[in-house]
Amino acid sequence: MAGDESAKGTHPVVLQRSSYPEYLRITEILRKETVGGILLLIASAIAIIWANSPFADSYFAVRDVEFGYEPWHLHLSVGTWASDGLLAVFFFLTGLELKREFVAGDLRRISRAIVPVAAAFGGVVVPALIYAAVNASSPDTLRGWAIPTATDIAFALAVLAVISSHLPGALRIFLLTLAVVDDLIAIAIIAFFYSQDVRPAFLLAMLLPLGLFALLAQRRPKFFGTTVHGPWLILLPLGIATWALMHASGVHATVAGVLLGFCVPVLRKSDGKPAMPRPGKPGLAEVLEHRFRPLSTGFAVPVFAFFSAGVAIGGPEGFASALTDPVLIGIVLGLVLGKPLGILATTFLVTKTTRAHLDPGLSWWDLLGVGILAGVGFTVSLLVNDLSFGTGTEHDDHAKVAILTASLTAALLSSVVLRLRNRRYRRIEEEEKIDADADGIPDVFEDHGN
Repeated sequence: MAGDESAKGTHPVVLQRSSYPEYLRITEILRKETVGGILLLIASAIAIIWANSPFADSYFAVRDVEFGYEPWHLHLSVGTWASDGLLAVFFFLTGLELKREFVAGDLRRISRAIVPVAAAFGGVVVPALIYAAVNASSPDTLRGWAIPTATDIAFALAVLAVISSHLPGALRIFLLTLAVVDDLIAIAIIAFFYSQDVRPAFLLAMLLPLGLFALLAQRRPKFFGTTVHGPWLILLPLGIATWALMHASGVHATVAGVLLGFCVPVLRKSDGKPAMPRPGKPGLAEVLEHRFRPLSTGFAVPVFAFFSAGVAIGGPEGFASALTDPVLIGIVLGLVLGKPLGILATTFLVTKTTRAHLDPGLSWWDLLGVGILAGVGFTVSLLVNDLSFGTGTEHDDHAKVAILTASLTAALLSSVVLRLRNRRYRRIEEEEKIDADADGIPDVFEDHGN
């Protein structure tokens, strides 16, 4: 990473190998997210087929059924419950993961964090600028500038699973961190640019359950002892209250998920002092991550995709009409070209300004493949699309076609690049396993002082 010294010189190394515990943790996360990505693809395919079948009316009827409690502004359609409610679980995990990376992961060192964080910003800014340039003459469509800014980590990892990629751990961590950071940027964009009719009274009231959640989560040992089941009785209702008040305030409710994730402590308490989590003695963030990840990847995100991906294309004529919409052009160019361009250009600038160089085991072709794969935008792109144009509008439908088209294009292009690298890394991985000592840790990690 930028800031770490190479074994062969004094210049910093970008994307250096991670520590072995971090490698194992990230591998486990990626395995779970890959399963979620496959479920996401299945749910989306069913939605698209149903929405374009003779039974399409029943799909939209189910999506638009409303229920809930009106005085709390919670009388919502099924589709809105999925985007505002279920996605809050996804963003709660995003907050947990990002905080854990910067508090206890390899990214707690600025030298390791600067590259993926900078690349994430580049991967957000360049697609947004491309979309804005294409739609500069159309104020109505310019509102969708944030649609091509996010990466769907579950979808991207499902693509990796299909091509059986043996990418180095450093690249996988880079992709995961980049996706988490740009999801966080996207939720900040939603909070500041897509919130409507903000009600300060509800926003201030939301701070009370959020503050209590943070206080009780931080002081968990004193309040709940050593059991991991006790916090549910108090923390879960406080989390739901925070979400409900955030929704009522006019700020998108998924923002509450990120804030709650940031409130959860990563470090565990040892003799009354903060200590790093370790096997058998996890912090509360790790406990909640294990509990909520199956709910997010196995239910929340696939259900959201099911109710958001369904778009009536309208046959060849409808697809031809979508192709002339600047919304589709801006999204496709932003995701397919803007994402890899922003990520590669930013990483290149970091290496030049810090006089750093890539780890000798990696190539710029690897970063190109990952950059193209980051153009697989889906979950957050669909969410921003609905906020930009409104569910069921013409631009909304065209944008969904664009998101699907761009994601599939990025998946195919990245598969070509990464398959060319796959054989080489499979051979290296097999050699590392052979070189493992009796302690079970591959020598290559020990050689790097990790």
